[in-house]
Amino acid sequence: MKAQMTLVATLLVAMPVFGQNPAQGRSGGAPAAQEQAAPAPPPGSAGIFKSNTDLQTVLKAAIAKTNDMATSPIALTDQYRVNIVHRPKANGAIAHPGNTELHYIIAGTGTVTTGGKIVRKPGAPASEATIEGGESHDLKPGDVIIVPAGSAHMYSKVNGEITYLEVRFVAPK
Repeated sequence: MKAQMTLVATLLVAMPVFGQNPAQGRSGGAPAAQEQAAPAPPPGSAGIFKSNTDLQTVLKAAIAKTNDMATSPIALTDQYRVNIVHRPKANGAIAHPGNTELHYIIAGTGTVTTGGKIVRKPGAPASEATIEGGESHDLKPGDVIIVPAGSAHMYSKVNGEITYLEVRFVAPK
């Protein structure tokens, strides 16, 4: 776990800084639309630090409140969003226009499906959306998936539960 948290710190320090449209929040654990995202630390500042103990405490509390996705926010700024995400089950297909995502698998296994087209059956909830024509990859700890801006993605299978570091940022043109 120490190596994983070192990766988190490295990503936070080395991550390129691009504008994040706060209105393009995230589903499940997102700040409310009326909340203003905090400004990212300025260049040359000390940055953001969260201890593994604090992150795990927040994540455990979030998991206790739901039987769905739970998050432990690391940095939710006007330029990027970084969370530890815990999923106990598969989710419906989604896409984030303008935002690229990197998922680094910390614990658990599952299958992610990316690309293709989001398919929603009439009258069905968005959480039941699927992907037609995408690519599926089995995931295990240490694996990384990068989802380009606007690309369909979903955890189509979760084997028990899966936890990952999510880094979302506006992709350069």
